[in-house]
Amino acid sequence: MVETEFTLSRTQPSSLAVTRLSEQLVPDSRRVITRLFLPGGEDRIRSVLDRVLHLSAEEVETLLARIVLDFGARHRNIGAKFNEHFLAVSKYLDEAHEISDDRRRLIGAYFTMEYAIEAAALFNPSIVPHPDQGGVPAGALRFIMSLRATGEGHVSSVAFRTGVLCADGGITFDTVSPFVEPARKVKDRLYHKHTFFLKLIEMGAYNDIVGAVLSRLGDEFVYDDLTRAIDETGCSGFDPELLRQTTGDIRWLARSNYHLTFPASREVSEVVIFPVTENESRGIEDARFVRFTDDDGAVMYYGTYTAYNGFRILPQLLETADFINFRITTLNGRFAQNKGIALFPRKVNGWYMMISRVDGENLYIMSSDNIRFWNSAERLRTPQYPWEFMQIGNCGSPLETEEGWLLLTHGVGPMRQYCIGAILLDLQDPSRVIGQLPEPLLVPNEKEREGYVPNVVYSCGALIHNGVLIMPYAMSDSATSVATVPVHELLDCMLPP
Repeated sequence: MVETEFTLSRTQPSSLAVTRLSEQLVPDSRRVITRLFLPGGEDRIRSVLDRVLHLSAEEVETLLARIVLDFGARHRNIGAKFNEHFLAVSKYLDEAHEISDDRRRLIGAYFTMEYAIEAAALFNPSIVPHPDQGGVPAGALRFIMSLRATGEGHVSSVAFRTGVLCADGGITFDTVSPFVEPARKVKDRLYHKHTFFLKLIEMGAYNDIVGAVLSRLGDEFVYDDLTRAIDETGCSGFDPELLRQTTGDIRWLARSNYHLTFPASREVSEVVIFPVTENESRGIEDARFVRFTDDDGAVMYYGTYTAYNGFRILPQLLETADFINFRITTLNGRFAQNKGIALFPRKVNGWYMMISRVDGENLYIMSSDNIRFWNSAERLRTPQYPWEFMQIGNCGSPLETEEGWLLLTHGVGPMRQYCIGAILLDLQDPSRVIGQLPEPLLVPNEKEREGYVPNVVYSCGALIHNGVLIMPYAMSDSATSVATVPVHELLDCMLPP
């Protein structure tokens, strides 16, 4: 491979001036979504239904009017949410079709709750150019920032903000919509049998039952096809316990790969990607978004994130062209594991590449000819400086410069303090580290060290605009701010490895 020539100065990193901007994003407990509320089991649900069914028509009308008055302005079309949640419990009703529309909505209201998506924290940001740059002043850039929003029970989702990076280095955030709503899961997602087959092998779940199910499917299938194939296989005389376990694995995998969509009229700040599958039930964590340009010039936005169900983590890949329609798939392969996976913004020498932390301690670089399968990895760098002795990881996707790939890192040192650092990778051979900061680029100051997880600064992705590194970062897992530094000054402070 061609080796990039890059001369590093001996300027001390302590001379590097990082500018902390005054703008901050803090949690707003007024931003609420509606969720299905099912207290207790079937008996309790039936008890609630029975009580509502015994209300008079006048009582139903009065109660429903009061609820709509109290909550209607906080949501778009709250009546539709009530109807949706009525349908979720209608299986417990003998004559559901005979119930009046008002009583249906009232029943739905009893089984609805509000959830403040960012009441606890709004942190771990990544930033990418907005797909629509129309009307932006000369020298400015419209952006989308993703954030990890955390609410009651420490359940995390992905929220978004938009704004403009000004030509003079300033930043302005757009007004946030008062409404927010989770995406709808799209039915009849198309699955590819070969990919499905490979993932089941990787999971260690492949056996004769899987073979029997897949043999009943075409090369492409939808979920209803899969359900039908499972039902047919269940009549084939397999061991009942093995059948239950295997078909459970098959359904789990199918439900982990899905599509989400929002109405096209929604503002980006109204979009929230909230957990919808079992493997995400305890949160969608630390999405790292990147604007990826393919060899033919086509652009797609990818986000790598960690799905968590309270017991295990699962790396997932999210892709979107418009931040309205999203496709979510599992990341597969021997090295698609652990947290903190970040995709390069383009192929390098014909290969997709990622930065990862396979073993939870060191930085790795991975390569693949398939963006969803990762079976090749090599260690890129181990902790070297005292402020990163515990572990190192990435702070988002590498940023391309003429001198090399600029990779922001996080290091964990004494007292579990998280700092942000930087290294430089060879442009043609990113497995070569050609420069590094011996001191942190950003250390939590007195105003940033207090929070849900103290002594932490952390980012999931930056960008370069007009020669300046724009680095949004979380402050102690609570709120988000932005720091900037001229790229040439940062590179001048790097030392050879």
